[in-house]
Amino acid sequence: MHKQHPKGLSISDFTYHLPEEKIARYPLLERDASKLLIYKNGQITEDTYSHLDSHLPENSLLVFNNTKVVEARLLFTKSTGGTIEIFCLEPDERYADITSAMLQKGKVFWKCLVGGAKKWKEEFLIKAIDNEQQNIELSAKIEEKRNDYFLIEFNWNAGISFAELLHHAGVIPLPPYLNRDAEEKDKSTYQTIYAKHDGSVAAPTAGLHFTEKLFEKLDAKNIQRTYVTLHVGAGTFKPVKAATMAEHEMHAEFIDVDASTIQQLIAYTDKTIVAVGTTSLRTIESLYWMGVKVSTKYEVGNKQMQDDLYHSPLTINQWDAYELPQDISVLDSLNSLLNWMKGNDLSRIVAKTQIIIAPGYELKVIKGLVTNFHQPQSTLLLLVAAIIGGDWKKVYNHALENDYRFLSYGDGCLLWK
Repeated sequence: MHKQHPKGLSISDFTYHLPEEKIARYPLLERDASKLLIYKNGQITEDTYSHLDSHLPENSLLVFNNTKVVEARLLFTKSTGGTIEIFCLEPDERYADITSAMLQKGKVFWKCLVGGAKKWKEEFLIKAIDNEQQNIELSAKIEEKRNDYFLIEFNWNAGISFAELLHHAGVIPLPPYLNRDAEEKDKSTYQTIYAKHDGSVAAPTAGLHFTEKLFEKLDAKNIQRTYVTLHVGAGTFKPVKAATMAEHEMHAEFIDVDASTIQQLIAYTDKTIVAVGTTSLRTIESLYWMGVKVSTKYEVGNKQMQDDLYHSPLTINQWDAYELPQDISVLDSLNSLLNWMKGNDLSRIVAKTQIIIAPGYELKVIKGLVTNFHQPQSTLLLLVAAIIGGDWKKVYNHALENDYRFLSYGDGCLLWK
C-alpha cells in the first residue's frame, strides 16, 4: 500500500512567493530557446530546450498531449451597448465526448461562465460574425442556471461546426494570471505545433517549447513520440481553497487515447517513458488505473466504488489511485485494458479522469516529466512534489534565484523520478 494518503495534506505546505515580475507575459521568439532546468538524483543542472535530446536516453518514448486550444471566450454586445462575456467550459452531458460536441452544427448546449450575467436581461444575445464566405448570426440563450455555471444554448445559421464557429467568433482564453488581453499572435503562440483535436480552454504548456528542429534532433537519437489527448479544462487554474486535500474536489477532464498508443506504452515499459506536461502524465497514469479496474474483481467495502466499477470502469475518480489494489504490474494492467477494449470492440478510449497525483503517489508508467513552473498552492505543484518529494522547494528556489520565467509562457524543467 502507499505510504500516505494525500487526503491529509495541507495545501499551505505547498506554497512559495512568486513575484509578479517572474511571470512571463509573452513567449520567447524562439520556442526552444527557453531555459530547461534538469533535476536528477537530487542534483540540478541547466540547459535550454533546444538540447533536450542530450538529456534523454536513446530509444526512449516521449508522450505528448495533442489537444488544441479553442477560442472559448465569446463577447456579446447588448442592445444597450454593454458587453457580456461567455466563457465556454465544456459540453453538456448529452454529448458522448468533447469531439462530437465540437462537431455539432447549427445548435449546441454548453456549460459556460458568464461575465456580467446580472445585466443579461434580453432572452437572446445576438452576435454577427463576418466570415469570408457568409454572414453568420450566432445567438445565445440561458437554458438553465446551475451551481457554478450556466447551461447555454447556442444557435447559428450556417452549416459549420461549433469548433469552426468558435474559430471565427471567439477569443483565445489566456490564463488569468497573464493579466492582459489576448492578441492576434496568441492564436499561434498559445498553441503547440502538433495541436490536433479541438477542446481545451488552456494550452498544455510544456509542449509550447517544441519545434520541428527539436523533433529532428529527437528523431536522430531514436527518441520516439506518441500522442494522447486530454482536453484541459478551466479547473486546471482552480486554486486549492480547502485547508486539506480531503475537502478539495479535483476537476475532471476528458481523455481520448487509441489502442496503438497503449501498445506503444506496453512496448516501452522496460525502457524510459517521459511525459511532456502534467496533462500527458495524468492521462497515462489514469490508463494504468483503468487497467487495474478492468482486471480485478476486487472486494471493496466501499459500495460507491463497486457501483462505479460496474457502471463505468473507465472513469477514474479522485482517490481511486490510493484505494484500488496496488500490486498489479504496469504490463498486466495495460494488457488487461487492451483486452477489455478488444472484448468491447473499442479502438480508442474516451473517458473522464479526476486523478489527483500528490505526495504519497508512486508513478507507475512514467520515469520523468517535462513541465513548466506552476502556481503556488496548485494541484500541479502537488504533482511535482509527488515526483521529486520535498526537493520541489530546491528546484523552485533555484529557478527564482536564476531568473527563470514562470507559468504558461515561461521556462521549464525535466524532472526525473
